[in-house]
Amino acid sequence: RRGSDLRYDLEITLEQAYQGAEVEIAVPTTVTCETCTGSGAKPGAKPSTCGTCNGAGRIRQANGFFQMERTCPSCGGAGQRLAAADVCTTGHGHGQVRKTRKLALKVPAGVDEGSRIRLSGEGDAGTRGGPRGDLYVFLSVAPHDLFERDNLDLLVTVPVPMTVAALGGEIEAPCLVSSACDGQCKAPVSVPAGAQTGKTVRIKGKGMPHLNG
Repeated sequence: RRGSDLRYDLEITLEQAYQGAEVEIAVPTTVTCETCTGSGAKPGAKPSTCGTCNGAGRIRQANGFFQMERTCPSCGGAGQRLAAADVCTTGHGHGQVRKTRKLALKVPAGVDEGSRIRLSGEGDAGTRGGPRGDLYVFLSVAPHDLFERDNLDLLVTVPVPMTVAALGGEIEAPCLVSSACDGQCKAPVSVPAGAQTGKTVRIKGKGMPHLNG
């Protein structure tokens, strides 16, 4: 049977959401047992046909005029059973063991709160050699000390000297740091004469990148 899908919650910074990033995550998951290679049996041992369902994996029960079919309780739908002495002691008959796997995750630029990244085939291992499930990484963005995000726009509050607010002038506003800024990213802002507290000035192209380019 196919393995289960997994969910992993990851918190990133606003800078990582702005630039994109590659992070390493440690995911507790099940992997195929190396001793039995997923079969659930000791090396050299072979399962026998289940006597309850005769290898069908399902049994039928009569209920008045109806017949109901359900998974065989003896073999779990596999159609085969292992003798107790033939069960792999490492995989405990399931062909799986628990392990924490380290994965490199590429976070694209422009992701937002609640964005989801799917890693195909990185979920739990399948039962008795079945295909792996998928891993879904749900992203949350940590609050920033300076910036607030409004969809693709960034909001920042900048103090302005009284003389500049009264007479007009130019100040510098901080921007999110990117690799091109060398750690110091500022943008010039023209302040009109008579500006009041709460006035909003827009700087084009300095907000968040679009996730799809």
